[in-house]
Amino acid sequence: MSDNKITITLPDGSTRDYSSGTSGIQIAESISSGLARVALSITVNGEVWDLERPITSNATIAINTWDSEDGKYTFWHSSAHLLAEAVQELYPEAKFGIGPPIENGFYYDIDFGDKQITQDDLQKIEMKFLEVARNKNSFERKEISKADALDFYKSKGNEYKVDLIDGLEDGDITFYSQGNFTDLCRGPHIPNTGVVKAIKLTNLAGAYWRGDVNSKQLTRIYGISFPKQKMLDEHLHRVEEAKRRDHRKLGKELGIYLIDSMVGSGLPLWLPNGTVLRRTLESFLRDEQIKRGYKEVITPHIGNLELYKTSGHYPYYQDSQYDPIQVDDEEYMLKPMNCPHHHRVYSSDLRSYRDLPYRLAEFGTVYRYEQSGELSGLSRVRGFTQDDAHIYCTHDQLKDEIKNTIDLTQFVFNTFGMPVDIRLSFRDDNDDKYGGNMEYWERAQSEIKEVADEMGLDYTIAPGEASFYGPKIDFIIRDAIGRKWQLGTVQVDYVMPERFDLTYVGSDNEKHRPVIIHRAPFGSMERFTSILIEHFAGDFPVWLSPEQVRVLPISDDQNEYAQQCAQELRDSGIRVHVDERSEQIGGKIRDAETSKTPYMLIIGAKELEAGTVSVRRHKKGDIGTFKFSDFLSHLNTEIAEKQLPEN
Repeated sequence: MSDNKITITLPDGSTRDYSSGTSGIQIAESISSGLARVALSITVNGEVWDLERPITSNATIAINTWDSEDGKYTFWHSSAHLLAEAVQELYPEAKFGIGPPIENGFYYDIDFGDKQITQDDLQKIEMKFLEVARNKNSFERKEISKADALDFYKSKGNEYKVDLIDGLEDGDITFYSQGNFTDLCRGPHIPNTGVVKAIKLTNLAGAYWRGDVNSKQLTRIYGISFPKQKMLDEHLHRVEEAKRRDHRKLGKELGIYLIDSMVGSGLPLWLPNGTVLRRTLESFLRDEQIKRGYKEVITPHIGNLELYKTSGHYPYYQDSQYDPIQVDDEEYMLKPMNCPHHHRVYSSDLRSYRDLPYRLAEFGTVYRYEQSGELSGLSRVRGFTQDDAHIYCTHDQLKDEIKNTIDLTQFVFNTFGMPVDIRLSFRDDNDDKYGGNMEYWERAQSEIKEVADEMGLDYTIAPGEASFYGPKIDFIIRDAIGRKWQLGTVQVDYVMPERFDLTYVGSDNEKHRPVIIHRAPFGSMERFTSILIEHFAGDFPVWLSPEQVRVLPISDDQNEYAQQCAQELRDSGIRVHVDERSEQIGGKIRDAETSKTPYMLIIGAKELEAGTVSVRRHKKGDIGTFKFSDFLSHLNTEIAEKQLPEN
């Protein structure tokens, strides 16, 4: 190949030859008609670039649109610069700190001097933002010397940028300009400002420069932007819907759980309704595991420190574990993982190939130290229960067992109406954090990919996301309002059998190493419950609802019949409550609706005489009058089939 040619590997794995110096925008134009029009940036060998930057050597590339994470990163990075430009137009004396993109939007830290910015000012800034965006100015990149960069910001009296530049190497400094605004920045940026069509400045906060409480407090303005107004409208609707569904709010209203300061932060107390919900989830998974050949065990809440040193969890996870406890002449730890305990159960007896696969399951409570600022309701806690299972199998059984665990995990999420995205999390060969030898890793990753292909799974591969002891399959679910949560995981482990010297006797009467599969569909009962609350907005399917039926007698004359109906429901395993308060029936119905009880049975004189019940469905109202036996039959069918509530 001549010196002025380069080979580009495209996202689909194919390659093309281009002239050296070809830009990302030119490659986008050559790949697909119209792609250049929606392209925001280009990822070159893992680094995000401006579309106009020339590529001068062989590279692997991806064209980033709004639908990619790198595309959103570029879009929101550029939006932060537009925010700064708008602020500069309105407040010429303002001095700028840093303005990065974040997971959902961006922010900029700004020194407004003596001016106090309020929520009322944000609308004015939004209008100016859109005004400068409509100019469709290009983002111009310029390499600049350290001396010139310092002179530029010293002339503006901006001590924050001077502080940043002092820590940079000469020859590695770039400025970006759009319109009348110039900023110290590495990039990348979108082609021009006109791509940004909608903006919402969402919040104001104080932020100390460099996080130093002894430095000046700057004003942090948060925002989010989109290429279409409709997308912003949909986002704002989702934000409001998320507030309505917040499990911390609903968890209190529905009596699910309690965080008590005397018990300790991050240590939830499951209230009666929450306990019913949790036990129902556990029973659901336990019953399915029994059908699939799992054996349940129970292990202690603490373990000898040597156990976790052997597994490698200590000191690898030392920062997230509680300090060891001195007991006599030994050290113990609050259990951070269930895995090592299960490995000791496996090794407690001589295992034959005829015993494999050997599947151990446990709803095991573990403890991790989380910073207080990271704790949040049930979703981020310090004590939580994992639906852990470990499968010990031969190499020949591995692929079938992986398929079985994937099938179980998909079954679980399908039951709750949660679509699933699948990610194969592999090792990063440039990172030395992983245990075991390369041969085992390559074999495990190859087998996982083969299984995914054989099952026809739609997946992505994520290098660097593997556990330290093996690659894994991660299940990312989407809830009712489109948010994604990583929950279930299936991990292949060749490392722990070596660390714990696990063996089985093969058909050749020789000892062999088993392979371990780590598996947890829910992930943790606490986090999964928090997601379920928000997914259903507290309106649980009948089979899962803590209270399934509330019987509402209109007057005391119907109390006896109401109790008879309730007892028949209880005899069928239905969770029921009779509201015998001396309240008007309208008030009783309102209270049942507020409690999100799926079914209400209204019993008056006519129902008592006819032996019927008038049935109301939560959020639907009156659905008719039925013979009690017919209603019970319908209810049992709905529960047995684990039917989802209708939207």
